[in-house]
Amino acid sequence: MMGTNAAGAAAHPSGPSPSADSSQALLTALGRVIDPELRRPITALGMVRSARLDGGQATVDLALTVAWCPMADRIERDVREAVASVEGVTEVDVEVGVMSDEERQALFDRVRGGRHNRFGPDNTLTRVIAVGSGKGGVGKSTVTANLAVALRRHGLAVGIMDLDVHGFSIPGLLGIAGARPNRVEGLVMPPRGHDVPAISIGMFTEGTEPVSWRGPLLHRTIEQFLSDVWFGDLDVLLVDLPPGTGDIAISFGQFVPQAEFLVVTTPQPAAAEVAVRAGLLARRLGQPIAGVVEAMSAMPLPGGELLELFGAGGGAETARRLSTPQQEVELLASIPLSVALRAGGDSGVPVVIGEPTDPAAVAFRALADRLVQRAPSRAGRSLL
Repeated sequence: MMGTNAAGAAAHPSGPSPSADSSQALLTALGRVIDPELRRPITALGMVRSARLDGGQATVDLALTVAWCPMADRIERDVREAVASVEGVTEVDVEVGVMSDEERQALFDRVRGGRHNRFGPDNTLTRVIAVGSGKGGVGKSTVTANLAVALRRHGLAVGIMDLDVHGFSIPGLLGIAGARPNRVEGLVMPPRGHDVPAISIGMFTEGTEPVSWRGPLLHRTIEQFLSDVWFGDLDVLLVDLPPGTGDIAISFGQFVPQAEFLVVTTPQPAAAEVAVRAGLLARRLGQPIAGVVEAMSAMPLPGGELLELFGAGGGAETARRLSTPQQEVELLASIPLSVALRAGGDSGVPVVIGEPTDPAAVAFRALADRLVQRAPSRAGRSLL
């Protein structure tokens, strides 16, 4: 498919005749165009077959991965804008084609890197934080979604893996309920909510269909999520674990033993009791405890009083009981009860975005700040 002249291209003076220098200038500009799904420069992915400049006429031979590429229009638009910014370019033609089977296989071989578990300790520099709790209904998924958005606003590339297979809620909390991942050459491209890519078993089920899986199938699902889902290059991966100390927590700990474990509880003593068990299991699997988050804590009232609907002290008690002589576990944040927080969960707009001045939003941003400050050192780790 032949492109048309770039609308509104800068009126530069006539450029040089075709040369290595002019082609390199085009390639340099094209290197700033990022594939929206693979999150890599299109030049590094082999999607630019050629780029040449003849007088002021720039011609780019662009190869999409598949003919039905859902991002084709966006990629072509970004290519036109990048090329039009090069000095000497007055017109842009983009010839859009489709990769051959051999080209496409070579691309995905590069993306895969020959690895299976992308987030294993030897395969990634991504910081993996598992968010877990001892019991359900304590706000664990709400913490995950809002923390992801707050970290994204730090400028970090953040993704979410929802492993709460039987009680998944991340798609709804991010406003992407009903979204389906794209599949290309065995890779799964997760949909994005508020610029956070997220994968959930809920994206592979219909309506209210229950997920009635047992241990071996759950283990295989985690393995596939870790190997086949393509998030791009992430700074942080948040993993929403199911509550308790069951098969998924154990399997995930075996696959990603370096993951930090963030314990979520409520102020209730009963919730703190079971939250400690979840933290102890993570420690037994070798996962360091990142800290404790107390959700549903005291709600500020208009008159200045605090409504302790679920009591007080559960988060601090959980942190105290998980502390050892080798590691003092901290209560990193107390997230107050909030009407705006609940409403944001229902509407798919996290409170961090929808009501940024709400006390819950302020607490989530403070939590993100503390986790960024406490990021583990990468010194001595391989970059490969």
